[in-house]
Amino acid sequence: MSNTTVIVLEGDQTGQELLEEGLRVLDPALTQCGLTFERFNLSLANRRHTGNQVVRDAAERIKQTGLGIKAATITPDEKGDVGSANALLRELLEAQVILRTGRRIPSVRPIAGVHHPIAVMRMAVEDAYNAKEWREGSGLDEIAYSTRKLSRRTCRAVAEYTFLYARRSHAKVFGGPKYTVSPVYEGLFKEELDAAHTRYPDVRYDPQLIDATYALLLETTGEAMVIPALNRDGDTLSDLVLKMFGSIAGAESVILHLDEQFEVKRVLAEAPHGTAPSLEGKNVANPMAMILAGAALLRHIPGERPARASRAIYEAVFETVYAGCRTTDLGGQATTSEYTAEVIRRVGGKLEVWDALGD
Repeated sequence: MSNTTVIVLEGDQTGQELLEEGLRVLDPALTQCGLTFERFNLSLANRRHTGNQVVRDAAERIKQTGLGIKAATITPDEKGDVGSANALLRELLEAQVILRTGRRIPSVRPIAGVHHPIAVMRMAVEDAYNAKEWREGSGLDEIAYSTRKLSRRTCRAVAEYTFLYARRSHAKVFGGPKYTVSPVYEGLFKEELDAAHTRYPDVRYDPQLIDATYALLLETTGEAMVIPALNRDGDTLSDLVLKMFGSIAGAESVILHLDEQFEVKRVLAEAPHGTAPSLEGKNVANPMAMILAGAALLRHIPGERPARASRAIYEAVFETVYAGCRTTDLGGQATTSEYTAEVIRRVGGKLEVWDALGD
């Protein structure tokens, strides 16, 4: 069995603790996949020590292997500090898409009656993030300015992958930018979404302004949806969608770089939540998102074994909750390590049974 190298980006506080739980589930002895883990320390202390060189080195290795998994990291508030590791990684990896999918967690009652998956296809770069900002004037006459940017290349990549993903998942493309207020800037994204629909006429397309998207989510009829969004819109929208299904810790986040043919070439999987300093060392945080991040990463490794292991992990994560083993955020009493141990037990059982059945 050939080895596949996964770049592991270590983080801070509870984020690092949950990464270790996720790696327990990715253990090659369990998954039957030839995985090798190469670690980089992206803790705040080491990013400061190296002047973010460790982030650049990690990104370069992900560009070479195509696969990475990341713990949550601290973003300092101080101006002139090392800034956001996430933003720098997305830029260095030339990522275009962040995919976050809210799913119904078995036996956990969702908000607003949502039952089918809702995927947020967020632009990974540009827009309000890393915009140039400055102020002029003083007192009540002081004015703040910001220069955002969108490229057609990024808009096209997000639009294309949105419709491709919707076709694969039998979902409707729903929502979009507020192009009526910003016909030149946000209109660029709307143009690419409309053009993608002409290339995928079999995919249902229900364009809505972003404010209407928020409102209509509370009236969803339950059909599967993929929502394309600008970087900042997608940041807030994905948090809302995940929480609608019960917990922001209940789904993974996948950062993607697509080539000129819109094929996925680089994947960085992570949990969408932060470092949760108040939970550090208490063994109570929900590891679902980090474990699912590992399952999502396996989907992008060629071969039957990674695909089987990915499916086994997805099923085991939700079966464990359904069976009553839940962390406190989902109304249960299981510790972090107890939940992970039960997922591991179920993954091992599934793979053994599937082997016995020849499936």
